[in-house]
Amino acid sequence: MIKSLRGMNDILSKEESQRFTYFIDTATKVALRYGFHYIETPLLEETALFKRSVGESSDIVGKEMYQFEDKGGNDVCLRPEGTAGVVRAFIQNKLDRAGGTHRFFYHGPMFRYERPQKGRLREFHQFGVESFGVESVYEDAAMIMMIADILGELGIGYRLQLNSLGCKECMPPYRDNLVSFIESVENEICEDCQRRKSTNPIRVLDCKNEQCQSLYENAPKLINSLCESCESDFAKLKTILDANNIAYEIDTNLVRGLDYYSKTAFEFVSDNIGSQSAIAGGGRYDRLVEFLDGRPTPAVGFAMGIERLLELINMPQNSREGYFFGAMDDEAVDLVISLTQKKRKTDKASCDYRARNLKNHLKSADKVNARYCCVIGSNELENGTVWVKDLENRTEETVEISAL
Repeated sequence: MIKSLRGMNDILSKEESQRFTYFIDTATKVALRYGFHYIETPLLEETALFKRSVGESSDIVGKEMYQFEDKGGNDVCLRPEGTAGVVRAFIQNKLDRAGGTHRFFYHGPMFRYERPQKGRLREFHQFGVESFGVESVYEDAAMIMMIADILGELGIGYRLQLNSLGCKECMPPYRDNLVSFIESVENEICEDCQRRKSTNPIRVLDCKNEQCQSLYENAPKLINSLCESCESDFAKLKTILDANNIAYEIDTNLVRGLDYYSKTAFEFVSDNIGSQSAIAGGGRYDRLVEFLDGRPTPAVGFAMGIERLLELINMPQNSREGYFFGAMDDEAVDLVISLTQKKRKTDKASCDYRARNLKNHLKSADKVNARYCCVIGSNELENGTVWVKDLENRTEETVEISAL
């Protein structure tokens, strides 16, 4: 028997599919409120896109990409994250030259070859948002408030962690200080941190090794080395969040997992999903468009891991809706199908193609959570009527087909 690949799961059960679509519907509704519109990018991209954006020093590029050569000899990979593809589309369609503000949201599957575990799959789904052309820290705050609104509507509790990654003015001297510190403890840190020292030293702060983390408690903090502009922006961000009653905590080791972030970085974490506690995160990436050969463009965005959120969603009470049609005699089946199709123009409607007794039709209507069970037998067929039961109010009546 052929089975699905490891770490690539079906969304099959009714409850799981309802949770999944409810999340997409809720997040989409909130993004539209904020003035964003939907973008769809390919699952398959040139490998170079992610090497240049995510960074060759990242675990994603170094260890986790589904990378291969296609039949045309192109080096391609399944997208491991969503931002790079949106930026590529932004530049390819010359929006970087058009100027103005461009705001997108997307959702879909991403692929990373890593050890599958709860909330972390090889094919997983993200909902993401990207904003281009707004340099103001107010846009950073809007990203955070959008996530807070989505989680609030889903009934999911969270803790918000903030940090600033500085800019091209304050980052280089800080990097030099950090490298000096890393060298002082180099014999005690893991191999990944030793490698990152020369490729992207700030990434060592993101190491999950407990011994490394204890050593980095004494490392210099970027937040104490910010230039005047970055410090002012970070202070303003905190003021905006305070004014809008969004609680946060400062995490000086929060660097995000990708190379393209600068200035604002944030993560939303949950204490209810085990060690993989991050449920959403993002930040500002003002240099990425330029890195990918576009015109310098300020940008900020976030992504949410959908699988990690599904079991946390507080689902609304399912109310009955729509119609179920059933025939009690073979002669009424065609009419039942015709009425069902007409009703589908305005309402949710389903039917049974078999002639069955009333008890079975009521069970079928209950199974699809229909509000009304509409049944036609020989008497109804002769009189041009339909027997209708309201399954919510437990009332029943016989009405003319035209009144239905």
